[in-house]
Amino acid sequence: MTQFILPSNVISQADVSRLSIELERVDNEMTAAAVREKQGIAKEEPKAISDRLRTFIEQNKLDLSDSHVRTDLIKEVRRLKEEVPVIHMTFATVAEPESLQLLASWLRTEIHPQAVLEVGLQPSLVAGVYLRTPNHVHDLSLRAVLESQRDLLVQDLEAYNGK
Repeated sequence: MTQFILPSNVISQADVSRLSIELERVDNEMTAAAVREKQGIAKEEPKAISDRLRTFIEQNKLDLSDSHVRTDLIKEVRRLKEEVPVIHMTFATVAEPESLQLLASWLRTEIHPQAVLEVGLQPSLVAGVYLRTPNHVHDLSLRAVLESQRDLLVQDLEAYNGK
């Protein structure tokens, strides 16, 4: 699998899927434009591409003018969608997109260059995060910290109450 650089605005596996779909659309448009040009039909203005795709193309130094390159790229991005390492994170509140972008960038620097996030919401967490990878589960919530320190907390409360 080609080691593409995923831009920070590609956060989830769904975002990789959107890249794939948009690449297919761009390929279809460029192929149709080439056919129309051969037949002498006036050129149409190409549709705009998303910031996500534009950044992906720039960071990976891709040239979409060759149809063979586009075909190979579409295959590779489809494969990428199926094989990217997914880290599931459950938060107590809705995470800000900017925070998720920073988190995705950090994960790609420290964990895996193509890691993506799947974000969930669980208000009962109160604070912290519940993190799950294919082979590990980490409860980094306030509840888990308090439960792990329960005996110490009880001791401190009893000492405070004079028991």
